[in-house]
Amino acid sequence: QTLFGIVIAGGRSLRFDGEKAVAPFAGRPLLRWAVDRLASACETVAVNARRGTGAEALARESGLSVIHDEPGDPAGPLSGIRAGLAWAAARGARSLAVSPCDAPLLPHDLFTRLAAVAGEEGAALAVSADGPQPLCSIWPVTALPVVAAALAAGQHPPIWRILDSVGARPLAVLDEDAFANLNTR
Repeated sequence: QTLFGIVIAGGRSLRFDGEKAVAPFAGRPLLRWAVDRLASACETVAVNARRGTGAEALARESGLSVIHDEPGDPAGPLSGIRAGLAWAAARGARSLAVSPCDAPLLPHDLFTRLAAVAGEEGAALAVSADGPQPLCSIWPVTALPVVAAALAAGQHPPIWRILDSVGARPLAVLDEDAFANLNTR
């Protein structure tokens, strides 16, 4: 399976009072935590970021591709997933691993485990005691038309519903703290 990865770092970080992706956590920017985790399971990793942001600059300084949302897509992570799927499909990947930029406590092997659950061209998502964690997922690039259609109405439907519609298999992750995302400094 040719698995590419994308870090979703396009949010506005309004509750955080600053840009999350470049904020340090244990000595490294949050973006690096996500990139390094994906890199352990993926052939190549890109960053979905808004133009002119610290996330874009840090990704470029790190030699990573930066993927922007399609013009006209609604704000939200599904737009970043769409852009990532198009990027991965254009480069011959079969699947795309998706990671948030603000969850540094995710298990290091999470995406290797998700890829095993997804299989050759399937989908998978992490599920915690709190429920589905759709920003920790594997998407087949064949899901691109489904994601594009979901965004076509100009709204941002729940990501877990789209994953469900493409047959995503669950991966239970028991560590309750693993999915903690940082919303405050």
